[in-house]
Formats: sequence, C-alpha cells, structure tokens
Amino acid sequence: MSRLVLKDNIIASASCKSWCEAALSVRVVEKRPWLLSFSKRSSLFELHDPVQSKSYTLNLPELAESTVRYSSHSWLLMHASTSKDLFFFNPFTRELISLPKSTLPFQAIAFSSPPTSDNCVVVALNFKLRQHYVTISTCHPGATEWITEAFPAALLYYMKSKLVYLNDRFYCFTFGGDSLYSFHPSSRTWVCLADVYHYHQLQGGWERRETFLAEKQGELFLVFTCGKEKPVVFKQGSLQWEKMSSTELDGFTIFFSSYYSQIRTNLPWMRKNLCSLRFGNNRMRCLSYSFDKSRYNPHKGSLSWLKLVSRPKCLWIDPPDNVLDYLG
Repeated sequence: MSRLVLKDNIIASASCKSWCEAALSVRVVEKRPWLLSFSKRSSLFELHDPVQSKSYTLNLPELAESTVRYSSHSWLLMHASTSKDLFFFNPFTRELISLPKSTLPFQAIAFSSPPTSDNCVVVALNFKLRQHYVTISTCHPGATEWITEAFPAALLYYMKSKLVYLNDRFYCFTFGGDSLYSFHPSSRTWVCLADVYHYHQLQGGWERRETFLAEKQGELFLVFTCGKEKPVVFKQGSLQWEKMSSTELDGFTIFFSSYYSQIRTNLPWMRKNLCSLRFGNNRMRCLSYSFDKSRYNPHKGSLSWLKLVSRPKCLWIDPPDNVLDYLG
C-alpha cells in the first residue's frame, strides 16, 4: 500500500474498511505553498491560500524600498534599493538577519537552507559572457565578508534558470550552450555537467522558451515551456536527462515563479499540474497547465509564460504549520 501513488491509494481505500485504514495510515499529503504578492513601492504584501481562497494583508515596513531576490524555506532574501544591503527576512515571524555588505553585481543568488541553520550558505553568480568566465561570491549568516572567485564558463548566451540547491551543490541551466552547471561551496569547484539540447523537442526560438529547475527528494528536474506547446519535464538520470511520461508525472504538482520553483506530490486538488502566477484586473491569479487534460487554464494562459517570469510581483512561499497564529 505504501508504494501506491495517491490516485491508486484513494481507489484502494474505497474497497473495504480494512483497506481504507491501511491506505490512510500511509497516505502522505504534502503542504501546499501559498502565494505572496507585493509592490516595489509599498510595504503591503498580500498572502493568499489558493485552496481555501482566503487572502491576508501583511504590513511589512521592514521591506520598504527593497527587492526580493530569492525565496525558500519560508524566508525571503532581500536587496535594499538604496544601500544595496542584502538581508534575510521571514514575513511570518518578522525575523531579520543581515549579511555582509557587498558591492559586487550578480545575476543570480540563492541560499541552501534557512538562515537560522548552521549550514546556511549564500551563493551569488555573475556571468561575463564576452570574457567567458563567471564570478562566484559566497558568504553565510554571521560572516564579515564575501569570498569571491572567478571560474571559466564558455557560455554562448545566458543563464536561463534560477539557482537550485541539491545535495551540497548549487545548480543552474544555460541556453545556447544548453549546459547544466554546478557549484560546490565547500570545495569551491565549478563543473559543467550535461548537454541537454538534443533531449527536448520544443519548437520555436530560444527567445520564446522558459526553463525551470526544481529539486525533489534528492533528484533534479528540468521543465521546458514554449508558447502553446505542451511543457516537457525531464529528470536527471545517472547518464543523461530522461523525459518523464504522463504516468511518471502522476501525483506531481510543479510550482514555479521568477524566484524559486518547487515540486509537491500528492496534492489531490492540483495533481499533475504546472502552476504559475499572474496579475489581472488588479488581482493575483493562478495560471496552470494540466498534464492529464493537455490544456492550459485559463485557455489563453499559454501566451503569458515569458511575461509571467519577467514580472517580479509574486512568488510561492511555504507557510509555517501555525501560519494563522501570525496572521491574527
């Protein structure tokens, strides 16, 4: 029973009382992420539970004149517009943790774990395409300075995915060279891992495509989208990227934003969906693609993938178990 996907678990639970008890005992439903929307010119944030359709307004003056750079583990990594300071902020507990000052530019930044943990590390990348190298800066909460080093990176175009942390490494995907790069902070090694160009079959130019990296239970996943075409999902195998079939996607729900993408399993109300966010009529909406029905919801949503990613107005965030205690 423990090996069944959610759909089969539910079917089995309807057979008889003993099967129902066995199915419920091993059924695990993960927490769903909530939506957080914001404005660059306001300290008011809107937190929305997409399943309960309830919204809450958060007044966070600590974030006024600051920009979100990354989000994970219920924390935001913020960049102050004036001082250029970087700091962590938890919108639920209102905790703020500062990082060392840095004047170095970066194109991507991420952190490995909650800043309250002992092993949290922050990594920032800045690609120099013409010079064919990348500068990588690292630090951790409590540090007094950033450590910066340059590494060769023969990129033809540019990085196309956000950084993802998995198994002690940070990963990113680049278009043009179609390569997966990884950085290991402890050993400070930068490696080009795989060429994935010939594994996907989406039509259209690179300018029409979007790519999302996400991790789940020790595995790395790569999602390609392009216009009205069906999104394609790959899982990193031992030797190459493996295209996932509809059956393998059963139980998966992929949430992506311009800050961080994540995967959930066994969400019965959102199974086999690729979900993003967009604004319309001054309110936040969810754009999704159903792998079961092979269609977008809303129908014209497929035309907005690139616009969605380029508009840094909203993100998915993991609420704590006692989230309602913080919302009053």
